[in-house]
Amino acid sequence: MKSWYYASHGDYHRNLDLNWSYAPTYLRKRELIRNFMKEVSRTGLILDIGCGEGVIVEEFSSRNYNIVGIDLNYSSDLVKYGDVCNLDFSDASVDTALFLDVIEHLHFKDQPKALKEIYRVLIPGGTLLATIPNLAHFNSRARMVISGRLDRTDDEMDHVGERPLKENLHLLRSAQFQVEAVAGITFTAPILYRGIICKQPARFRWLHDAMEPLATWMPSLAMINVIRCRKPA
Repeated sequence: MKSWYYASHGDYHRNLDLNWSYAPTYLRKRELIRNFMKEVSRTGLILDIGCGEGVIVEEFSSRNYNIVGIDLNYSSDLVKYGDVCNLDFSDASVDTALFLDVIEHLHFKDQPKALKEIYRVLIPGGTLLATIPNLAHFNSRARMVISGRLDRTDDEMDHVGERPLKENLHLLRSAQFQVEAVAGITFTAPILYRGIICKQPARFRWLHDAMEPLATWMPSLAMINVIRCRKPA
């Protein structure tokens, strides 16, 4: 079953087009996820929520991780149909939850419901790793000053729940998660990012990667935030 963007574009993460404007960001995100997974137990249940085609599920299940993927718009042998606002998992049954580029697709009113469900299924001391677009990234702030318009990470009808980093942190803490670490991906230097990197991402991936230390040091100005949280023990 495929709906939403998958119905028209197929398995676009699995069959990655390096000239997709988001490709350098996606590849950097995969690197950070791989580093995170080195610390995760292979035996405890890992739930990849909103996993799309199940690229991460496939990679880590092949390494004998106990990982399950669910998605509202995609199902396959690897991916089960599932809704983050109504998870079909018992209380305190999941050791680690991945919530990667998902919450921005939920309406504001549904975001607390989703986090409440993730909190419910996590074991005490369980970890949530979320990647979330930051509406207040550098180029968005610059564009607002210059033209009065924000630079959204995707169409506003798709990213209906996009927020700045500080609001996302407040949302997570309001759901009782302890925020342990925040990092950034993709430093959106005006002109360089939209004018050069996004137009020829395969050719200028080196430029994207050269600016990554700035995204790491200043996550409030990065386009994507990687937020590691824990359910209190």
